[in-house]
Formats: sequence, structure tokens, C-alpha cells
Amino acid sequence: MSLNGQEITILGAGIAGLAAARALALRGASVTVLEQAEALREVGAGLQISPNGAAVLRALDLGRDLETAGLRAQAVELRDGLADEPILRMDLSDRDYRFLHRADLIAILAEGARSAGAQIRLLQQIETVDLSGESPVLTTRQGARISTPLLIGADGLHSKLREALDGASKLTFTNQVAWRALIPCETDAPSVAEVFMGEGRHVVSYPLRGGVLRNIVAIEERRRWTEESWSMRDDPMELRLAFESFAPRVRNWLEQADQVWLWGLFRHPVAKTWHRGRAAILGDAAHPTLPFLAQGANMALEDAWVLADQLDKAARPEEGLAAYQLAREARCRRIVEAANRNAHAYHLSGPLRDAAHLALKIGGKIAPRFALSRFDWVYQYDVTAS
Repeated sequence: MSLNGQEITILGAGIAGLAAARALALRGASVTVLEQAEALREVGAGLQISPNGAAVLRALDLGRDLETAGLRAQAVELRDGLADEPILRMDLSDRDYRFLHRADLIAILAEGARSAGAQIRLLQQIETVDLSGESPVLTTRQGARISTPLLIGADGLHSKLREALDGASKLTFTNQVAWRALIPCETDAPSVAEVFMGEGRHVVSYPLRGGVLRNIVAIEERRRWTEESWSMRDDPMELRLAFESFAPRVRNWLEQADQVWLWGLFRHPVAKTWHRGRAAILGDAAHPTLPFLAQGANMALEDAWVLADQLDKAARPEEGLAAYQLAREARCRRIVEAANRNAHAYHLSGPLRDAAHLALKIGGKIAPRFALSRFDWVYQYDVTAS
């Protein structure tokens, strides 16, 4: 089918929704994005755009914006969290790997979507999605009914469209919680993602916005259930106490964190059904992932490209949506499973921890590229080349 003039409604103005809006609008579609919030803003947080995600942004002609807003990564370093001693360094200097503030990526994609002709409508709270007829029908909280020829659900973890396609999903608490915070960054800090590993907990930190800010994500294992929310504040002292045994450099960062957010990490199943009729889901709505491979945003970008590409190639929308799921599902399941396996890799204790750290040190000296190359199937994949 030709997307020229095709009316498409997208639920959600996050990374997946806005990237899909630009990708579809550039191919001639008439795109409307419905966002429930009153403004496009993100609670402060950093994210990592690996080469597979950067390839999509460049294919969407947003490469210059990525270079301006994203700090190019030099390396990832695994360190002993208590002693602040290096365990393994993985060199990223020859890869298009960026550290980016989430709000900056949202701004880039929103401007990109609008400049391509997409409309973004705010305060659109969708209560139900009806797929029983020929065209999807949305009902808003105010009772309005919206019929759309083609519906794309990029509405996140609690997607209304996913529920209509797949029913309610069963989520599992991982017994891990995550704090996140932004602090001022020290002058001339290297563009390195540092992972400080400790027993039952770890901290990830890297610079943002040209080295002006430092992003901090701290993970702790705990039995207490914590709400799955990105906007729940916590007492900074709770974060400091959880990592009081860590090295002075980490403790100093945490002392500067005066605003922290806490959320529980839950394992969600990948959706079995991504499409039906003239409706489909993408991003977190289809395959929520834990943050241990830094692939949530990158998978969303890949999804957006493939969705637009397959719809543009297909004779009918239904065929394009089926081809989209076929092209994406196996890869996304593999990434989600790999992130699940990584969940406790940084939290070892006792002799097992000592043995693992020694193995990493020896491996780093003997084959310094091996640790990173194990995940080339993730990071070096270019969905725009197919």
C-alpha cells in the first residue's frame, strides 16, 4: 500500500510513538498522535542510544540532532563498588554510542514528527479500545468516540491497545528496585558509563548534556514490593543508606542527590499478539524490558522504522502489520531474555563474586574485545539496512 494520505492514529507521545509518527509521516501518512499528558515533558533521566538506535535516528534524518544533544561514549567500565577498583573496561570509541537526556530525545522526536507533518494532540486520555468493527474505535475519558482507519499503540507498559489485543498480562516483581537522580557533573569527567558492583546492588553513572549533568541509576535487591511508577519520589537518605558501604566517590555523588525517584522493576511477558485487523502495538506496549542492556529506547526506535517500512511495502495494512510482527518479535524476545539474565550479574557475593571479578579481569587482558563483542548481535544490528 502507499502510505501517501493514509490516516493513522498513534496512542502515546513517548519515544516509540514519536519515532513512528516521523517515520510514517515522512512516507506521506497523515498522522495524529494522541497523548494523555498536558505537555510533552519527561521526569529527568538519562538513556543510552547504542549504534542500532543511532542508525534509526540517522535514517530518520535526525543524526545532526543526535550529535548535538548526545554525548559520545568512550567506554563502559565495570568497577568494584566498595573499593572503586577497575574490573573490566569495554572500549566504545569506535562505535556510535551516545549518552542522552530522555527529555532531549523526546524533544528531538517531537520536533521531527511535527516538521514531517504529524499532529500531536495533548490531554487525550483513552479509556477503551474497541477492535470488533472494521475500524478501531477509541473512547476518551470525556466519552468522545474516535474512529480511525489505522491505530498504532505506543502507550507503554499499561497499554489500552495491548489489553484489547492480548488481555491483561501477568507481571512479576523482580525483587529489585531502582533509584534515579541527576546531579551536577564534575569538570572534565570522562564520557564513560561506570558500573559499580556490590553485593545485592549496583550503581550506574555517566555524564549528560556535554558533561553538565551526571545521570545516576542505583539498583537494590529487596523483598518489599514497590509501585511500578516512574514518578514516585523517595527520600534521598534511603538511597544513601542503601549504598553506605560503597566507595567515597559513589557516596559523594549520592550526597548531592536532593531529588530522587524510585520504581520497582517488574518482569512483563512479551505480548503474544501484536496486531489484529488495522491495529498494532510497539515499544514497551509490545515488549517491556528490564534496563540491564539499555535497550528499551533502542528497541522502540527499531520498531518504529520497521513498522513504517512494512506498512509502506504491503498491499494492505493488515499484511504490513503482520509482516512487522514477524520481523520484530524474535529479536525483541531475545533482547528481553538477555536483559532478564543480566539482572543479577552485578550483585554477586562472597567467593562467587571474587571468582567472577577475577575472570573478568583476566578475560579483559587476554581478549579485551570479547566482552563487548558478545552483544554485537544487539548493538551492531542495523534495521534500516534491510
